[in-house]
Amino acid sequence: MGKIPRPADVDAYIAAAPKEAKNKLREIRKAIKSVAPKAEEKISYGMPYYSYKGRLAYFAAFKDHVSLFAMPPIVGAGKRELRKYQTGKSTLRFSLDQELPVPLIRKLVRAGVRRNETRKK
Repeated sequence: MGKIPRPADVDAYIAAAPKEAKNKLREIRKAIKSVAPKAEEKISYGMPYYSYKGRLAYFAAFKDHVSLFAMPPIVGAGKRELRKYQTGKSTLRFSLDQELPVPLIRKLVRAGVRRNETRKK
């Protein structure tokens, strides 16, 4: 099996994603851009990446879920709201058959923006 080509941009990443994940990826992208319009959008580690005064978030599609990778300690900050989702230190996994918690995604990214803006240089 050959190496999967690296997508050139976020549009190409979403276009190459499994059909079942495409709308969820678009929703995550829209949520990130709505609260971080100045964030730079690019591909890093083969997935969509957003940077605003430092690392902000990544997202990716998998066989049976999509994931948002928010920079720590963001996931810990919303722990109570995250109970019904599978989480890791900086990872949120959303099953393809569940509705995305778009307000929660916005809240976590907004917290990341604030963190990056107030971080000491």
